Amino acid sequence: MTWIIVSLSVVILVATLLPLAKHPHWSVRAMEFPRLQLVTMAAVALMLCIVFFKLSLLSVITMFVLTACLCFQLWWILPYTPLWPVEVKHATSNTQTMSILTANVLQTNRQFSLLLSQVRAHQPDILITLESDEIWQQHLDSLLDILPYSVKCPQSNLYGMHVYSRHPLEDATCEYIVEEDVPSIHAKIKLPSNTIIQAHFLHPAPPSPTENKTAIERDAELVIVAKRIAKHALPTIVTGDLNDVAWSPTTRLFRKISGLLDPRVGRGMFNTFHADYPFARWPLDHLFSSHHFTVVDIKRLANIGSDHFALYAELAYQPVENENTTGLDLQRKDINRSEEILARAKAKPNIKY
Repeated sequence: MTWIIVSLSVVILVATLLPLAKHPHWSVRAMEFPRLQLVTMAAVALMLCIVFFKLSLLSVITMFVLTACLCFQLWWILPYTPLWPVEVKHATSNTQTMSILTANVLQTNRQFSLLLSQVRAHQPDILITLESDEIWQQHLDSLLDILPYSVKCPQSNLYGMHVYSRHPLEDATCEYIVEEDVPSIHAKIKLPSNTIIQAHFLHPAPPSPTENKTAIERDAELVIVAKRIAKHALPTIVTGDLNDVAWSPTTRLFRKISGLLDPRVGRGMFNTFHADYPFARWPLDHLFSSHHFTVVDIKRLANIGSDHFALYAELAYQPVENENTTGLDLQRKDINRSEEILARAKAKPNIKY
């Protein structure tokens, strides 16, 4: 049992230290995802130490390593628990609200009715679908009676994207910011009060052994969009499957540059992936907002036959409530990091700005 515990501790230590290398390879960046799982493993290993270990130098070192790993991992994920103060305030009025339903449908999923009934039940003002192809579009168009405005970018490479809206969409574009076959949608949403909301809907490709071998493309897209957001003062929302977790350095960098807030901070992780494996879930589907919004509701919805759960949020337009709220501080090292990411991306001939 001693060597089983020691071996488990070594695995936890390596998984904890690997992301510190900041190397873009998928095998390194993947270790940013399972921080909750590593917390659980470290806690279990510590309990096993207490039960089975006798006092020795090896036991002291092992318990010290496990405690350090546990504390380090908790530092990353605690903001995404109710133990942390909320970053975006609770709504004090629901007179001017906007609800958003974001769903990675899984292109091969053909249980269309599950999502369609979910949309009709929750009546969102904005529906964003990811991995939606031409066949999905045919079924999604049945929602045009309640969501009459749309931007459609169907693709059959797992990166199709659709936006359906109850409110008019202005200056809507489907852009290929980094990779020529990975789109994002950008539009202004005009609320009934004539308030204009700038919206960005994203689904960058992940670093993985079957797709991009590194995180360069994903990180570059997030940095480019963040810099674009920082240049304007419109009320802004960003949502989509970022193929990154809420607590990763890249997503935090995105928030620092853009100045956007995370409604999940102080409320929960809202782990949307993987729908089929409760022991291996993390928050891949995101919603960020500028200080103009407060939170009426945010929740993960029921299974739609995809490997993702849909994320539903209702925001209230209350600029005064959060005007003194600040998110993550942007420092010189963050600017240097963003420039390094863009420099790496520019080395690839298919990068476009």
